[in-house]
Amino acid sequence: MLNIRETEILDIIKKRIECSSKEIHEDFSTSISYATVKRILSKLTIENLIFTKGQGKGTKYLISPAYELLEPIDIEKYYNKEIDERKIKDSFNLNLITEVLSKVSVFTDNELIKLMSLQKEYKKNISQNTESEYKKELERLAIDLSWKSSQIEGNTYTLLETERLLKEKETASGKTKEEAIMILNHKEAIDFIIENPDYLTPLTISKIEDIHSILIKELAIEKNIRKRRVGISGTNYRPLDNEFQITEAMTNMCDLVNKKENIFEKALLLLILISYIQPFVDGNKRTARIVSNAILMNNKCCPISYRTVDSIEYKKAMLLFYEQNNITTFKEIFINQFEFAVNTYF
Repeated sequence: MLNIRETEILDIIKKRIECSSKEIHEDFSTSISYATVKRILSKLTIENLIFTKGQGKGTKYLISPAYELLEPIDIEKYYNKEIDERKIKDSFNLNLITEVLSKVSVFTDNELIKLMSLQKEYKKNISQNTESEYKKELERLAIDLSWKSSQIEGNTYTLLETERLLKEKETASGKTKEEAIMILNHKEAIDFIIENPDYLTPLTISKIEDIHSILIKELAIEKNIRKRRVGISGTNYRPLDNEFQITEAMTNMCDLVNKKENIFEKALLLLILISYIQPFVDGNKRTARIVSNAILMNNKCCPISYRTVDSIEYKKAMLLFYEQNNITTFKEIFINQFEFAVNTYF
């Protein structure tokens, strides 16, 4: 979280629109050294919350276009307000993909260093595995992902019941047929991306629709880009309801991800944007988790099971992105779950 001095500097810049470090120092409410102001400005610039214009003594500081995206937010404080009390972006931000995400990195340098360090550890681990050991661990992760991804969508199967279903085809008593199908579909989709690791490269709408079709098979859910309005429980955010705008947003997303060079950024953006666009009548978050993992696996990165994420916290982080276009809480989940996967599997 931002400290008091960092918050005050950001408030000064917001008020002035653009200003020099000297003007910021003069506007400070308490005694603070000029060197401290410069140090904080450097930190905020590195974190992509502000950016500079000009050089030398003519350098001006401005709020970054990525500020709303990356501003630290206290999520517990945010949800202390009821749904109708929250001031939100209630409709799809048409400029988010083309004007913001295309120009910034969602990860800080330190976050990328951590992710790359974990990836290095993963590569070291799998280099010591036999082929059968690797497949066994991948199977274990696939079971965990099938369970947790289904649980996030309200499925009541336990992890043990999921394992029994996938390994022995034994359904759990007291559960619906649809719950079993959802889990089996997850496993089929994961198996598909394991067998076809480069299927989603380059990324296209039709390929994402193919993954979605596997996930919703026999679940009475419409295939392909939706042609009608959908609502999202727990929020007043309204996704696009025009088929052509949805297709345009998906096209922009695919272009964005195909152009990005960092694999972790590609994976996180897919995870959040497919859910935000809501291109399908149902199954959006499931599709996002599988497609995101497909990108990781195709680039020989550790896939993520999300096994230890709390379903409610996952949904809160996602709703925060819907309502504020703020990625910080969901980014933390992504990094923590990647770390868990590296340390738990293989």
